[in-house]
Amino acid sequence: MVIWPHYRHPESGSATIRSTIDSYNERYQREQVNVMKKNVAIIGAGFSGAVIAHQLAKAGHQVEVFESRSHIAGNCYSERDAETNVMVHVYGPHIFHTDNERVWKFVNEFAEFKPFVNRVKAITNDRVFTLPINLLTINQFFNKTFRPAEAQAFLAEQGDKTIENPVTFEDQALRFVGRDLYEAFFKTYTVKQWGLQPSELPASILKRLPVRFNYDDNYFSHKYQGMPKDGYTAIVEKILNVPGITVHLNTPFKPEQKSAYDHVFYSGPIDAWFGHRDGRLPYRTLDFEVHRDQGDYQGNAVINYCDNAKPYTRITEHKHFSPWEQHEGTVCYFEYSRQCEEGDTPYYPIRLARDKVQLEKYVRLAQDEPNVTFIGRLGTYRYLDMDVTIDEALKVADKFLACATENSQMPAFVIDPLA
Repeated sequence: MVIWPHYRHPESGSATIRSTIDSYNERYQREQVNVMKKNVAIIGAGFSGAVIAHQLAKAGHQVEVFESRSHIAGNCYSERDAETNVMVHVYGPHIFHTDNERVWKFVNEFAEFKPFVNRVKAITNDRVFTLPINLLTINQFFNKTFRPAEAQAFLAEQGDKTIENPVTFEDQALRFVGRDLYEAFFKTYTVKQWGLQPSELPASILKRLPVRFNYDDNYFSHKYQGMPKDGYTAIVEKILNVPGITVHLNTPFKPEQKSAYDHVFYSGPIDAWFGHRDGRLPYRTLDFEVHRDQGDYQGNAVINYCDNAKPYTRITEHKHFSPWEQHEGTVCYFEYSRQCEEGDTPYYPIRLARDKVQLEKYVRLAQDEPNVTFIGRLGTYRYLDMDVTIDEALKVADKFLACATENSQMPAFVIDPLA
């Protein structure tokens, strides 16, 4: 909207016109001031909360960010290891990858990203392979020298053609890669990661994992991939470094505090906001056994352990996430997955079909909760990569700013958690 300029009509000389314009200008400016003075609370200082806080503060709103932990950046928190000076991904590795131009441009405002390609190795039956399954994996596993078309035809023969419409993870694997590859790379690893049989998980989980009939061993296929030179914590620090933002660490936020604010954005577990009144939604959590050594421990950033020979799901060696740095020492995380219990850090929403009724109850409660919007991985009970998290946070901020300008109601969800 354009503020009309103060002027005197050259012919009429009417003071009435000028008075009307002045009145309109004053009213418009008052409206803008009112919009800019919303007091907002954001629960959680991870990417979801930080991005929304940044966008709202830039638009003139007053934002308080409440973080129950002692640090910002959520599960993306990174820090230098005191003994080795290696940049450690404290809650497990995070590799940035996206096709989203807006998101890529946004994060590059706050960090220098260095090129990084995630090349995952997998150990099964005492042999080392490349993941995702590609032409090298197929040729090594079956002791063949297939060309791409030959490998594709061979794998089609391995697949179970009696499964026409895969419903479960197991169906999807047996249909498209066959029993041998399924049992070597997916079956046991899935049980260790999810605590469930593959026959209990939806086919959609495996659909995210590609099979390639060339020698491309890049775990991701996105246009933009990289690692922030100074880690993820530095990014979030800069995102939050905007006038109008106050961050409270070690400060839990209780639902009864919301009355002190015009609006609340909540990135914690949706069931926790309502005191788990309909039971706890199931999550997986991770435990890390930290190992320090000298030199190069495993020669790669990520190695998955796909059989039962080892109890952990993978080992991550963190100095390989920053290959532009040189360190004599090294830090490895031996990663174990288990069911999330009270007091644990929730990582992965399980989202089985049998959990949908419970989730629907919480969604209905959220939709009846005035002036609260549920955001992020925990607030919407969905698995989200970093780029999707940032994209959705930008969209949530866009929606809030539009609602503030229009004086309309901000919804409980900008992204439907049941979709």
